[in-house]
Amino acid sequence: MKIRKFSLYPFSTTFDLSCLNLSGCVTRANHRLMIEFNLIDDQSQVLIPNPKTPTRQDNLWQTTCFECFIGVQDSPRYWEINLSPSGDWNVYRFENYRTGMQEETAFSSLPFTVTTSPNHISIAIALDLTQLNLTQSIDLGITAVIETDQISYWALKHCGKEADFHIRESFAIEL
Repeated sequence: MKIRKFSLYPFSTTFDLSCLNLSGCVTRANHRLMIEFNLIDDQSQVLIPNPKTPTRQDNLWQTTCFECFIGVQDSPRYWEINLSPSGDWNVYRFENYRTGMQEETAFSSLPFTVTTSPNHISIAIALDLTQLNLTQSIDLGITAVIETDQISYWALKHCGKEADFHIRESFAIEL
């Protein structure tokens, strides 16, 4: 079993985000990948979409959304997983950097848990990597889009001149 704790950092902004802290833990046990995000919001500024019956949706990143990018080592192929606090989700497959994007058909649902309180959001998911035919080592990019009165982009590390979660060098966790 491999366990990695993480902290996410906002892309350079002109507004104050000091009241926010975003961290979590990633665990890989054989072919199971577990990710837990914890957002502490000391001033209850984060806008959270209302809970609803979970459905597969596009454009979740336009508001508060927690994301994971899974890259195959020594291959340009990767997947993007989007999890909304509303319960909505999506998984996309890419053949290369931002090209060949398709909804990943291996998933017809994506159960995950969301726990909220006035100052805290927690999201946890467990993925069976064999659904993606992933049995080898992987590289992960853990990211989030956080909406307050403005949008901020959070990642393990930012490797571009603009916030861009798809840059492979930002997939900074190896499992």
